[in-house]
Amino acid sequence: MSGFGLYVHWPFCTAKCPYCDFNSHVRNSIDEDGWTEAILKELSYVAELQSDDRPVLQTIFFGGGTPSLMSGRAVGRVIDAAARLWRGANDLEITMEANPASADAARFADYAKAGVGRLSLGIQALNDADLKFLGRLHNVDEAKRALALAQRTFPRVSFDLIYARPGQSIAAWRNELSEALSLGTEHLSLYQLTIEPGTPFATLHRQGALQIPEDDLGAAFYEATQEIAAGAGLPAYEVSNHARPGCESRHNLLYWRYGSYAGVGAGAHGRLDLNGKRFATACERLPERWREKVMTEGHGFADISEVDRRDAAREHLLMNLRLREGIDLAAYDARWDAPLPPQRLAALTEAGLLKLEHDRLSATPQGMLLLNRVIEELTV
Repeated sequence: MSGFGLYVHWPFCTAKCPYCDFNSHVRNSIDEDGWTEAILKELSYVAELQSDDRPVLQTIFFGGGTPSLMSGRAVGRVIDAAARLWRGANDLEITMEANPASADAARFADYAKAGVGRLSLGIQALNDADLKFLGRLHNVDEAKRALALAQRTFPRVSFDLIYARPGQSIAAWRNELSEALSLGTEHLSLYQLTIEPGTPFATLHRQGALQIPEDDLGAAFYEATQEIAAGAGLPAYEVSNHARPGCESRHNLLYWRYGSYAGVGAGAHGRLDLNGKRFATACERLPERWREKVMTEGHGFADISEVDRRDAAREHLLMNLRLREGIDLAAYDARWDAPLPPQRLAALTEAGLLKLEHDRLSATPQGMLLLNRVIEELTV
């Protein structure tokens, strides 16, 4: 319904950030050609799964880890393989995540030559003390130089910031976000710091050595973020993502509109539509185990299983309601034959958490803050 995309996971980093629970690993040396060959092999396997009814490829996203540790040659090999296996859309969007610490002009130029048209830069903070606290390897000056270089090299640029950091006031965040908005990018991803299980931050939080804002203060941070970004012409089109109109990440929209996508690389997840059914895929997380499995079996999937229609309908609803545009209820019901309970819809609308206009259901600003509760009410 919403196109098809590829997510390519490069699982290696120079260092592991203490807040991060992504599937990222530090290695002393990397056989880039060998890892790239494994990615190409897994791409071919996915294409074979889709048989002769292969969808048009709308987006490619290189994530990690730190995919900007890849050479332009490796990135180009992956893009070229995808072009051979799928017919690309005329406006194919190719995004790469990058770390300011690995930014240089030659590397960025190689990515652009290979076909990358959109760069997403992981800046995370605009003061040096917090960058150090977050375990980042760059400082503010380096981040700004990397951003300026990206803006000179790629037609589309985004960057990430984390807010509600320990000790941060709303006034300080307002100033930092205003500075970020003055840097001229078309897209910002603005995430509230959360404590993820199994991370060093989780250990510090459990020990009482790291505190994050309580719910009311967290909501105030969120509301200030929406107000400032919208006032600067980058309204939220999703809970944490802001863009000038027309500059939204099409790959992320594909996720949130519950399209189909293949995840390749260690730890990558996917949602594939095969023979009229929805399948969830999950690759082996440990890079070496994933690569060994790919080379012996043609893929690194630890699991591929059909998604129960009820679960798929719930996923679809959860993803769509993250978007400001909401969900087309007629299309949703036609796809899943799962009409939402009218009494609960009415109650949530009366409570100011949802709004329904012309058969399109969306969360209100208050509903966005309580989205998990809203979904639970609609799907129990």
